[in-house]
Amino acid sequence: MSVTHVRAAGSPRELGRAHGEAVAAGLRAFLDDGLARLGRLVDEPVTLAGLRPTIADYRAEITAALPDLAEEVAGLAEGAGISEEEAWLLQLRREVMSHHRVPTGGDCTTYARTGPGTRPVLAQTVDLNADLDSHLEVVHLARAGSPRRVLVIGFAGLLGYLGLNSDGLAIGINLVTDGRWRPGVTPYLAIRHLLDEAADVDGALKLLSGLTLSSSRNLVLADRERAVSVELQGTGLRLNEHPSREAVHTNHYLHPDFVPADRQSASDRISSDGRLAAAADGLAGLDPRAGAEEHFAVLSRPPVCIADHGDFRIERTVASVVMFPAEGELHLRPGDPNRSATRVYTV
Repeated sequence: MSVTHVRAAGSPRELGRAHGEAVAAGLRAFLDDGLARLGRLVDEPVTLAGLRPTIADYRAEITAALPDLAEEVAGLAEGAGISEEEAWLLQLRREVMSHHRVPTGGDCTTYARTGPGTRPVLAQTVDLNADLDSHLEVVHLARAGSPRRVLVIGFAGLLGYLGLNSDGLAIGINLVTDGRWRPGVTPYLAIRHLLDEAADVDGALKLLSGLTLSSSRNLVLADRERAVSVELQGTGLRLNEHPSREAVHTNHYLHPDFVPADRQSASDRISSDGRLAAAADGLAGLDPRAGAEEHFAVLSRPPVCIADHGDFRIERTVASVVMFPAEGELHLRPGDPNRSATRVYTV
């Protein structure tokens, strides 16, 4: 399975332009495939013209909060030869799907371990619908004026999904559902902002407290000393941190303050509970200094790994990632981790 590898350096606009140039043909094909495959996911016709007001509302909120990333989106459009509205749509696909009530069936299993005597690690499956492993990207970013380097994986022109930076901060993500979707900073762009600007978990948490997110998520944050999960609802934030310096999360709320807001279906909760238990057991069985292949063994076993079930609309595992933040390494298996070899990238 192919993975597009992009290196970009310079101003925000130059970063976006280099990214767009590297994936131009793929983005054009993706956008022409039922408007970024949305037409194959939602029940009613979807057009760029019809989405224009939604795109404009999100664009205004993101530009006000994260102007550098808005400039990078403009560069992405230039480099790929697409319109700015199309470039914004690529950042907003998840929000569009949720506004159209596309069902979910599981969306990522994440765990982290750090602290003395361990090899700090953050590992997760990426579970998405629409066969997005066909547009998997690994992007190295060197922003002008900053010594920090950022390494992210994304899909089809996304500026960020998960990743790590050269200071030793790694970030993973899980969907949690409170049923509210509104214009704001998308969680994916929030992650990219944290990797651009924060050196550690403390710094990331401070930045998160100043953002208004468009939708609920859980982020798992890990550096050399801390591993936490932080559940997010709009401007609300709840931290889950344990003395073990381990964090395990799937797709339901764990913090008691947020549990009443959970809107996950009963069947999805069964999946989420099962994957949470399996990931926790798998992590407990690993040596504190386990290597990437041992972590992939946990990520590759069902129910943590969701095999291809043939339903385009329902999530399956499209990538698995093991990150070692203290070493600046990202190990990736694209698609089903049982069917692909490990690729290693360094920040």
